[in-house]
Amino acid sequence: MDNILDHYKILLGAEVIDQLHQIASILKGIKVVHVNSTREGGGVAEILSEMIPLTNALGLDSHWEVIKGNNDFFQCTKMFHNLLQGRGRLLPGTALIQNYEETVAENARLLAPQLNDADIVVIHDPQPLPLITHFPQRKGKWIWRCHIDLSIPSRQLWKYLKRYIEQYESSIFSLEDFAQPLSHPIYLIPPSIDPFSEKNIELDEQEIVNVYKQFGIDLNRPTLLQVSRFDHFKDPLGVIEAFYLAKKFHSDLQLVLAGGSAADDPEGELVYQEVMQAAKDNPDIHVLLLPPNAHRTINALQRGATIVLQKSTKEGFGLTVTEALWKTKPVIGGNCGGIRLQLIDHHTGFLVNTPEGAAHRIRYLLQNPQKAREIGIKGKRLVKENFLITRHLREYLTVMSVLLFPKKDRIDLGQSI
Repeated sequence: MDNILDHYKILLGAEVIDQLHQIASILKGIKVVHVNSTREGGGVAEILSEMIPLTNALGLDSHWEVIKGNNDFFQCTKMFHNLLQGRGRLLPGTALIQNYEETVAENARLLAPQLNDADIVVIHDPQPLPLITHFPQRKGKWIWRCHIDLSIPSRQLWKYLKRYIEQYESSIFSLEDFAQPLSHPIYLIPPSIDPFSEKNIELDEQEIVNVYKQFGIDLNRPTLLQVSRFDHFKDPLGVIEAFYLAKKFHSDLQLVLAGGSAADDPEGELVYQEVMQAAKDNPDIHVLLLPPNAHRTINALQRGATIVLQKSTKEGFGLTVTEALWKTKPVIGGNCGGIRLQLIDHHTGFLVNTPEGAAHRIRYLLQNPQKAREIGIKGKRLVKENFLITRHLREYLTVMSVLLFPKKDRIDLGQSI
């Protein structure tokens, strides 16, 4: 196939791709620059790696830049992340805040050639947020894209960050519950997965067998799987507790915790050590520390799993839930954030609040395999209709067109796909 969009046309129909071309036609040639804090590890990096080529295929000039920072910078922004999601009380000290601002200023100098002449700049999350203050004569429109759960942010920290956010032309949040009052337009755009990425493409059965064999996991026994960074908000310790409770009734049960770290998350090693201690060398608990680019490995692990968990206590969206649903897996997720958008309780999955609740749902699904299959089929249909990258891209293009051409006749794009 000559054009990467042809794959999506076969999967989703010509109308979906025609709509993308229609809205992109008024944006052809504009320069779009995305800025975030890491090129590998985490959902933002995955989305950008998939979206940039598709945007360029539609005729836009799209780029992706990554800011650089020292350990103190990422320690500060990790504290921001925790405080914005309701964890912790103490704000970063004056020295950390000063380093944060100075680091962003230095990145502004390095990125000036790309950002000065961009028509659209999308700044992702708090790490590069103050960049806008260094471009008072900017040519284009700047968007702040927040991927995290802001339903109960630290008010002190929000007040500090808001003075930067208010300088943007608009903001994008994943859910209505996360959107905070701002003086500029706010758009709600849930994230998405790419069905043709290495993490989501169909795999040969032998590849799945080989991956399970590589890690010493018995594919013939029921397997629980959680894929996530080693982060307290992902509650890996709660998953282990749920596993121990469920194993009392299903002695052949095994658990796989597959995760890794991201360059902008300095707490990952600490949480990993806590997980290893909780696992207590149990031969039925497999803790896999995977590199950021282990996409096919994760794909195989998800396809071979019996049940997928994402027992987060806070979650901006939860792309690992989307990935598992796409693979028709029954999913048990934490009753929070973007997981609620994907798991319609008892219909496309189960929402839980405690390890005991998770264990109860694990037992139910293991005892009712037909119900598990039905839930998996409904989950995949939900993703196809709502959470694929074609819908995501279309909504981004729509926001860009509104910002750049506010008086232009609107294009009727029909139903979301």
